[in-house]
Amino acid sequence: MTNLFKKFWFKKLLAIFAGACMTLSYAPFNYWPISFFCFAIIIGLVKPTDENTTVKKSAQLGFYFGLGWFGVGISWVHVAIADFGGLPLIISLLLMLILCAYLALYPALAFALSCKLYQYKRPLNCRSKYCLLHWFSYFSICFILMETLRGIVLTGFPWLSLGYILTDSPLNFLSPIIGEFGLSFVVLIFSFAAYLLFQAKQVWFLLASLSILFITLLISPYLSNTQHQDKQVKVLLVQGNIEQQIKWNPDQAWSIMQKYRDLTYKNWDVDLVVWPEAAISKVEYLAGDFLTQLDSAAAFNNTALITGIVDYQVDTTAIYNNLIVVGKRNLDSKQGQYHYLHDNRYTKHKLLPIGEFVPFEDILRPIAPLFNLAMSSFSEGEAIQKNLVANGLNILPANCFEIVFSNFLRQNYQTNSDLLLTVSNDAWFGDSHGPHQHMQIARMRSQELSLPLLRVTNNGITAVYDPIDDIQQSTPQFETNILKTQIKTISGDTFYSRHGDKPMQILLLLIFLCAVLATYKQIKTNLKLNLARTK
Repeated sequence: MTNLFKKFWFKKLLAIFAGACMTLSYAPFNYWPISFFCFAIIIGLVKPTDENTTVKKSAQLGFYFGLGWFGVGISWVHVAIADFGGLPLIISLLLMLILCAYLALYPALAFALSCKLYQYKRPLNCRSKYCLLHWFSYFSICFILMETLRGIVLTGFPWLSLGYILTDSPLNFLSPIIGEFGLSFVVLIFSFAAYLLFQAKQVWFLLASLSILFITLLISPYLSNTQHQDKQVKVLLVQGNIEQQIKWNPDQAWSIMQKYRDLTYKNWDVDLVVWPEAAISKVEYLAGDFLTQLDSAAAFNNTALITGIVDYQVDTTAIYNNLIVVGKRNLDSKQGQYHYLHDNRYTKHKLLPIGEFVPFEDILRPIAPLFNLAMSSFSEGEAIQKNLVANGLNILPANCFEIVFSNFLRQNYQTNSDLLLTVSNDAWFGDSHGPHQHMQIARMRSQELSLPLLRVTNNGITAVYDPIDDIQQSTPQFETNILKTQIKTISGDTFYSRHGDKPMQILLLLIFLCAVLATYKQIKTNLKLNLARTK
């Protein structure tokens, strides 16, 4: 068996297996400790303890780990490609493989770069704990760097970032302090501790990590001053459960709009009503009469309603994915506020590639229906926009894919924001783990900013979440339903909302500089040793 572990083909299979098991750490499974063991395995495979560990082999193992990680973790993407892409199965699987291979390049580069940086120290005894810690310093920083790039390059796809693993763990008390970015580093730290514990029977790193964690727990109340207010908000979240195949059928537009209206009209006795992304299936300038009536009804019933709607502006031919508010704007309002292009609206900024815009569209659109889906030519809104104001509530919005970008949400956060609202249509992904991961990501944003979360989707998961009590209420998926409940507002700002990722970036930079300094000192020591041997 020992000889088997030395076979490189077996290491590749083990890397794929470890990556695939990472999926169990995320929602809906939430076996978060598994991630520590998965990374402990890959650390054991790529650690530079002998001459057989090369940059090329490290890159290959990182790539296979990424293939398993993303191949299983975002397999829900294939549901959309297979069901709505209009492509043969073999082609859709090939596209999925290309996507996973692209994402796997990031861990491959992280493993290769950390090995390259460490090679300067290789002449020494690489089995010492200090030598291994030195390598881990490079490895963790390179991995976090590549994860950051994954969230930026080609508009970014930071799905399955490591920090989300801890969203529903006891370690989520760190979310309002260091955010998902910092939690990614925490995952790597405890993975390295697990490796040292099981492979080398060393507990010092685990004890040191737990000590720092305990100190952070003690001071955490002083870093964030958030607490519940006495005020409670009554909300109505409407889940229409509209089939994707009829969503943009003009013959179905009125019946869809009427369905949402009927689900709402018996439940006006709330402070806020929310409909999902693009719930109104007519473009805004053609739905004027319906919106005016909705505006009057909401104002008459002393409430406000937020809905997703597409706006096609004839003069510029631009298409926007919007959220608009109808009904009362402020508590002392006596009438509605709606008119076409009124300012109490939000325009989606972070657009989903292929789904909402097509890069190189002149080339790709003729190739297959996948690149020519309905409503796939949106224009982006401004990066920084005002909060929505509905019945006196200041609401921080995120439309579908945007909830994945923590810095984007933080830039639009205001100290007087009352609620975090995200709307979506996850009907594209069927009965997969995609919608559950999407909900988990939304919970992380809620924890980071300590804002009560409202999430409204076409077919689930529609939910409210309290980040202080860590309690979620939700409706079942794949059925027409409403969620009528109350949620407490929260006062104060978190450490993360004030400082973002900068404290963790400074910490990682200091660790990197220490590692570089240690490498520099070791190079000098190696030179002296070599000179001594030649004399």
